[in-house]
Amino acid sequence: MNNTPAQWNRVSRRPLTDVLDELRTARTLAFDAQGNGVLVMSVNRPDRANSQTVEMFGELAWAAATLRHAQLRALIVTGAGGKAFCTGFDLSEVDVLSRMSVSEFTDLIETAAAGSTGLRALPYPVIAAVSGPAAGGGLSLALAADVRVADQTASFSAGFVRVGLSIGELGTSWNLVRILGPGRAAELSFTGRTVRAAEAVRIGLAYRMTETGTALDAALELAETIAANPDESIRSTKNALVRNMENTSFRSALELDNRGQALVMRVPATQRTLTTR
Repeated sequence: MNNTPAQWNRVSRRPLTDVLDELRTARTLAFDAQGNGVLVMSVNRPDRANSQTVEMFGELAWAAATLRHAQLRALIVTGAGGKAFCTGFDLSEVDVLSRMSVSEFTDLIETAAAGSTGLRALPYPVIAAVSGPAAGGGLSLALAADVRVADQTASFSAGFVRVGLSIGELGTSWNLVRILGPGRAAELSFTGRTVRAAEAVRIGLAYRMTETGTALDAALELAETIAANPDESIRSTKNALVRNMENTSFRSALELDNRGQALVMRVPATQRTLTTR
């Protein structure tokens, strides 16, 4: 019996075209394959500043799970229309939340969290291309990316306290502390103030600032640069970076690094690269 991976592994060997056909049934998200293993996922409610809905939370969680085993080199997350990245929960749906039971609301929160954590846990790099505001849950979505590219119109706001909520939403508090440090994260969380693009780059919230309307182009350029590197090396590196953010032991972190490096060294492409240098 010839059990090759292509025959028996119907998860990680699933054709990308099949994955995209499924994802394109989404109503609040849009997907655009760029070639070379790069995919753009857009929050697709431009008429409502790409605000989030109960349906979108479910689709983000589903998309992250579906993309987990997709044969991609990088994912770019952005907002459709170029005017807003994502402005958080659409307040016109607040009545939907008010009608939920405790168990239903708990399920919604867990589903929403699965979207952010699922994107963060993808085995390949995730880049957020931010034009316009990334606020509330939109900030949480941007923070789930490994790298954020911002154009001159971009802004970031953790304004939860201004509407009587807590910064403790969808991993925002955890990510902010690790990206900015505890002091800077506390100041932004307690004040709820808006951070413009130039400051975001200066404090490390964004990787770079680009001209208005070019955040996606810059993200695509970065994704192409990443995709030029060996796939196994990038995935091993992503695994080390994400897991060691949660690791409080240097010895454990070193063991993770060593194991990943040893595995990558056994990849034929890596061996050929090293022996030809």
